[in-house]
Amino acid sequence: MNTEMTVKLRDAEATLELGRVLGGALARSPRPPALLLCGDLGAGKTTLTRGLVQALPGADQAEVSSPSFNIVNQYPTRPQVAHFDLYRLENMPVDDEILDQLAGEGSLNIVEWAQFLDRRHWPEPRLELELTTDAGGRIARLRAVGMEAENLLETVRRLPPETLSSKE
Repeated sequence: MNTEMTVKLRDAEATLELGRVLGGALARSPRPPALLLCGDLGAGKTTLTRGLVQALPGADQAEVSSPSFNIVNQYPTRPQVAHFDLYRLENMPVDDEILDQLAGEGSLNIVEWAQFLDRRHWPEPRLELELTTDAGGRIARLRAVGMEAENLLETVRRLPPETLSSKE
């Protein structure tokens, strides 16, 4: 099975839609993989997270915003989402409490700025998403680690071409 994929996202709405597709698939997953989001400021990490949370039961009680000042926001969705933002931790060690939360199985973990987390702490299973800006949109590079993440990637592969323009 091919565990990597690159997708051209034509605009912010396509980024939201990718998040909604992932959220819909994750809501049905018995053991959802962590989502590790990498990318520069403005690349679409929070936009993708907003779309994902919108697709989950209980989303009407969740207000998605970048948790930069809290490190983690919890959303009362099903499954519950733990939305991490590691931007302020660049070049700093991550404390044990955050590592315990990341390793826990009680919630769906979404990590923005995952590149600031030592790779030995990256949870499995996981779907890695690197987002970059591109003329007229964004590029999403997805890499699945573990069967649950591979199943999630297959969901993205089945999207109609008019939703997202694949560059595989």
